[in-house]
Amino acid sequence: MTVKTAYNLAIVGATGAVGQKIIDILAEKDFPINELKVLSSERSAGKTISFKNQTLTLEKASPESFEGVDIALFSAGGSVSKQLAPEAVKRGAVVIDNTSAYRMDDNVPLIVPEVNKEDIEKHQGIIANPNCSTIQMVAALKPLQEAFGLSRIVVSTYQAVSGSGLEACDELENQTQQHLNKEEMTAELLPVKGDQKHYPIAFNALPQIDTFHENGYTLEEMKMINETKKIMHAPSLSVAATCVRLPVFTSHAESIYVEIEKEGLNVADIWEVIEGAEGVVLEDNPDTQTYPTPLSAANKTDVFVGRVRKDLDYDKGFHMWVVSDNLIKGAAWNTVQIAESLIENYWR
Repeated sequence: MTVKTAYNLAIVGATGAVGQKIIDILAEKDFPINELKVLSSERSAGKTISFKNQTLTLEKASPESFEGVDIALFSAGGSVSKQLAPEAVKRGAVVIDNTSAYRMDDNVPLIVPEVNKEDIEKHQGIIANPNCSTIQMVAALKPLQEAFGLSRIVVSTYQAVSGSGLEACDELENQTQQHLNKEEMTAELLPVKGDQKHYPIAFNALPQIDTFHENGYTLEEMKMINETKKIMHAPSLSVAATCVRLPVFTSHAESIYVEIEKEGLNVADIWEVIEGAEGVVLEDNPDTQTYPTPLSAANKTDVFVGRVRKDLDYDKGFHMWVVSDNLIKGAAWNTVQIAESLIENYWR
């Protein structure tokens, strides 16, 4: 077997919020790249972006774009992934997809490297990157599952507007200025761009992320429920989620209640496991008001855990607060980690 020392990469959706972060991380981590193609919609084709000391020209993404590509990183929306990911695979590329298009496909591994890296080996050309809110939760909880067993998860999320893209960040900024100017706030995007109603996010909280499912849960909530069970190989695990959008630019926060299978544990037992977990940082000291926040987690690759408490009424219940940068660990860094694992273990 010939082992490559450098790889031809393509980024689909290079101008988006996640695509830009992927480019920054590839440069920062010095990923072994031979050639980097940056692909976009026809509207952005011909524009240029910088990568290290190079100026790269955006090309319109097409099936032919993937000739000679080893790894294709997709972050341009589910419809684009559905259309072009199979074309990339036909041409010999391994696709790492950051959309929801393939996450629940039985033939596609859904990967958080700290949690289930070994599942990458099962890929048939496409590997899925989970939802950002799912990633940070399973990274924090998988060590507890392995150490003590888990029977139930109840999570409420407090999610940043950057999860809805750059336009949503602009809308938050505009609405904030309108409110400060005592003007009426205009809302055109959130909670869902294509839905019938839009509400201001500035100085507000929106208990809807994505469209409503027929069971009353939103699509974002169902993603967390179903993806968690798949990633953690726990189809019988009880999971419930409520997802809320807050007027925060970066980093998602989550209040998580878990029920452990093992009896007689205390907070120190949970701390010990979390402190030893890969990619997870414990920030928890009530005496010094130490706990993670969206601002403190921004631009970092780790998942941060604090406010660990034992439930006052149920011996096996514990509460915790989990925060991570949704564009980095929740998307771009997790994608690059998958690519690193792919080549390090010769799973291409």
